Amino acid sequence: MAAPEAQELRAPPGWRQVDFISDLHLQASEPSTFEAWCRFMATTPADALFILGDLFEVWVGDDELLEPGFAAGCADVLRATAARIPVYFLHGNRDFLVGTGWAEATGVTVLEDPAVLAFAGGRWLLTHGDALCLGDVDYLRFRAEVRQPAWQRAFLALPLGERRVIARGMRGHSEERKKAGAAYADVDAPSALEWMDAAGASAMVHGHTHRPGEHQLDASRRRIVLSDWEAEASPPRLEALRVQSDGAVRRVALA
Repeated sequence: MAAPEAQELRAPPGWRQVDFISDLHLQASEPSTFEAWCRFMATTPADALFILGDLFEVWVGDDELLEPGFAAGCADVLRATAARIPVYFLHGNRDFLVGTGWAEATGVTVLEDPAVLAFAGGRWLLTHGDALCLGDVDYLRFRAEVRQPAWQRAFLALPLGERRVIARGMRGHSEERKKAGAAYADVDAPSALEWMDAAGASAMVHGHTHRPGEHQLDASRRRIVLSDWEAEASPPRLEALRVQSDGAVRRVALA
């Protein structure tokens, strides 16, 4: 696959540290994770926050915000944080329908996937990661379909309640795959290197795989994988990745 052109973002000189999170899968049925996220959003000392997809377990359209409830509460948290520091968002496989209405309501800047951040003397390639899991052929076929503007227009034209029913069905299918022990593909290393070459990046930061860690791809390039969030797990998985202006990288445990 050809490496896509990355949107470029240059950090202002005053940024001292930047936080990255992904795969929170926020939903009303998991209040502990939501509460941990609220605390993090209110207290992070970072100069900017990047959310690399799957902030929500599911997002079926920006008209979710027109009704009082969980989505509107999440928007309140985002708006408060975005009033304090810049907040950036990349679409994930669960919330690819987040649109301009959501961005305007929250003050969050939506980036293209991939994006490259020039910060701390380096270039950091940011992606959700799903497009690089080449072994997941069925998912990539589905992804290509639902990312088409015509598909999205048709889906968003359905009544909100009908969209929610469809989304629940998709989530149920995904949960069945997990229970059946289906193996999920990991990021394809040669393709990751091609994306990094095209962007002139020495580090890639992504989520999606729920396999937090760091992989040295060659002598000068590395792939850093973010943790998913689940407050009720044992031990809890609540973590941000923090990059300092001197290039130091550390994982910040939030539980």
